[in-house]
Amino acid sequence: MFKKILIANRGEIACRVIRTAQKMGIATVAVYSDADANALHVSMADEAVHIGPAPSNQSYIVIDKILDAIARTGADAVHPGYGFLSENAAFAAALERAGVTFIGPPVKAIEAMGDKITSKKIASEAGVSTVPGHMGLIEDADEAVKISSSIGYPVMIKASAGGGGKGMRIAWNDAEAREGFQSSKNEAKASFGDDRIFIEKFVDQPRHIEIQVLGDQHGNTLYLGERECSIQRRNQKVIEEAPSPFLDEATRKAMGEQAVALAKAVGYFSAGTVEFIVDGKRNFYFLEMNTRLQVEHPVTELVTGIDLVEQMIRIAAGEKLSLKQKDVVLRGWAIESRLYAEDPYRNFLPSIGRLSRYRPPVEGLQDSGAVIRNDTGVFEGGEISMYYDPMIAKLCSWAEDRTAAINAMGTALDAFEVEGIGHNLPFLSAVMQQERFRSGKLTTAYITEEFPDGFSGVEPDVGDARKLAAIAALVNQSLEERATWISGTLSKRRRAVAKDWVVTLSIGAKPIFESPVTLDTAADGAFVRFGDANHISAATGWFPGQSLADFHLGGESLMVKVDLVGSAVRLRWHGMDVLARVRSPRIAELARLMPVKLPPDTSKMLLCPMPGVITSIAVSAGDKVEAGQTLATVEAMKMENVLKAEKAGLVKRVAAAQGQSLAVDELIIEFE
Repeated sequence: MFKKILIANRGEIACRVIRTAQKMGIATVAVYSDADANALHVSMADEAVHIGPAPSNQSYIVIDKILDAIARTGADAVHPGYGFLSENAAFAAALERAGVTFIGPPVKAIEAMGDKITSKKIASEAGVSTVPGHMGLIEDADEAVKISSSIGYPVMIKASAGGGGKGMRIAWNDAEAREGFQSSKNEAKASFGDDRIFIEKFVDQPRHIEIQVLGDQHGNTLYLGERECSIQRRNQKVIEEAPSPFLDEATRKAMGEQAVALAKAVGYFSAGTVEFIVDGKRNFYFLEMNTRLQVEHPVTELVTGIDLVEQMIRIAAGEKLSLKQKDVVLRGWAIESRLYAEDPYRNFLPSIGRLSRYRPPVEGLQDSGAVIRNDTGVFEGGEISMYYDPMIAKLCSWAEDRTAAINAMGTALDAFEVEGIGHNLPFLSAVMQQERFRSGKLTTAYITEEFPDGFSGVEPDVGDARKLAAIAALVNQSLEERATWISGTLSKRRRAVAKDWVVTLSIGAKPIFESPVTLDTAADGAFVRFGDANHISAATGWFPGQSLADFHLGGESLMVKVDLVGSAVRLRWHGMDVLARVRSPRIAELARLMPVKLPPDTSKMLLCPMPGVITSIAVSAGDKVEAGQTLATVEAMKMENVLKAEKAGLVKRVAAAQGQSLAVDELIIEFE
């Protein structure tokens, strides 16, 4: 067995590999860039080596720098994690020449499967069902348009060396094919150093289902069930689960056997994933093979009980698999929610900054019988950088069945506290409550179909509004009671706390609920009565300053985030984010007479939608622009974002320049 493993990666996956290596008694080496000097994976490892500036093309994906770190530390094996050099055949070959073991598949398998064009040809020859498309290299945008038209729209434009949604676009017409080709090519070159592009038919209403395979160096190959990865945005997965709520046993077996056949066709060993697209009739087509550990591997580990990282290490060390296919049993259900530093209220655009609060839910076995797991590479007070993937954590739940796993995930998301940056916790919480998700009716277009105008939060129905109003009343009661004790005495002259209030809930400036509330307290809790005669029994242990509390309303437990915002109370629960104002009846009456403050007019400005670098400006002062015309391009967290004109206009001035780093909402272009 290896004595020391270097992890050629960063963030949560580096931390994940370190944990298993430590469990196996193997020493670990972390590598880090300037931006990651204080990162969690650096402090977790036994040794750490600095490898260069923040941009990954000057540090994490520079093979010579990784080799130098290996030589300096004497590591005898390297785990690449995912992304970066994990599917780089030249890196694996360089390690082989240096006499260092690559904890992954053989070089030939990486070369064959890492290239999506070659992999589809091999898959077809191995009897694996494939999607119609053009597998040859495409020279320019004109050829891309011609090929797309011949295949028939919609088409998927993809980077041959791509992964993780990078270098991928869907085109529904010639114009989108032309633009998508160039954007995919640019992203592919920036992310992978390889700008080759191919085009295939886009299957409408598809499901993204993948098979986990595991093979040793002695010819033994298994499949470990499937993962449903259909909920995606910008072709990157957001929520995954195992098993799929759609597959039957016959389809699972057929997909698994084809995945194994493909792995054997290229002499594959280690952990790998064969991705399929599945239509509504359970016809499935090969997409690609990822010759690495997948981001979503924890859900497979939870339903099989198999530590995939440990298996990868043992296989790389030459050990035989101790399992046979008949030993692989899927037990229960697991769900993974990817917590991203992306603002769902701004079309999931990246967010950067300091994590002023990072408090994940308690891991391990829960009172409900569910299990919670959180894989992360960050900590409270740490920075989310613009240079890398925006993932903060991967929150997983396991339970005996899918409904219980969803419920456990919903509770865990409500209990997850993240402040200081924009993040997608509200969106993830909202999805867990949607009937469509809970019923398993998923497609890769789920987010687009369920949130066609973007995510703007969840507006509570009348029942939920009453619950939040009751919580606001309880919070106000605690604050009022504390105010009577300010002197620090126990004098009988303490003033009485009023029990009649008016509670108003709003989302932003929009009022959504208002009701008179009477709150009667007793030793064992409180009784909240509304103006329409509805009532709720309530109890809580919340105290002023507590940011998260468990409220008990009518026998139901609600884990709610509580923050005081001026005179209002901000409440967050199940994807809802409301401001509650608890006023005396007279003050509520007067508040209704107050004018509404209008937001500033930014209709004549192009503002930077995310923190990033301006990679191009397509217009100049005095130019006339038309609706849909490209104005500028911003690159952030390895994604290229093209900004277009919403309407025709005249450019008054250009306030930003190519290469300039901008914060969110900084001015790029002003119009007449």
